[in-house]
Amino acid sequence: MEVSTARPGYELWRPNREKPESKTMKAIVSFVLLVSAGLIMVITLGGWPRLEGTGVGLMSLLWAALYIVFAILVARWNRGLLPVASALAIILAIFAAIAAPHWFARSKEGLSPPPLPDDLLGLLTLILIPVQFLLIAVAMIGFNQNWHVEEERPIGGQPLPGEDDEYEPPPAAPAGEPA
Repeated sequence: MEVSTARPGYELWRPNREKPESKTMKAIVSFVLLVSAGLIMVITLGGWPRLEGTGVGLMSLLWAALYIVFAILVARWNRGLLPVASALAIILAIFAAIAAPHWFARSKEGLSPPPLPDDLLGLLTLILIPVQFLLIAVAMIGFNQNWHVEEERPIGGQPLPGEDDEYEPPPAAPAGEPA
């Protein structure tokens, strides 16, 4: 049988998606992904002239766009992207930890400032680190909620005519007769 199809008279039901904690976690993961994307865009666009090259800026904007796409897909109950988002968050946290001190080091007299002050960009980069750790945590919690579990149930939740929900064992053989 093809995946995500049900027998005639039945519908697919995803019980874990109806739980309040699953709905809340889906919203939290999407929100943290969007916050991360916003921070990446502000840092990248605010410090564009000081980036090591255009490629770094474009890669950062691509990373932010990827987080936005992930947020949209998670909002549509796509659970498969959560480990990928966690892996990208680990890498981004490492990049942010390396980059933050360099923004503060550039905040000196005589250096031309980027569109946003260097200290603000350093602070935003430091804020990005715990946001990525939060993304890792909530994505893994969401992944463990089994949003993908599907069950077949009769349409409308009622048993079909002629079907019993109770299992009835076959009648026992009379004593003394071979079964």
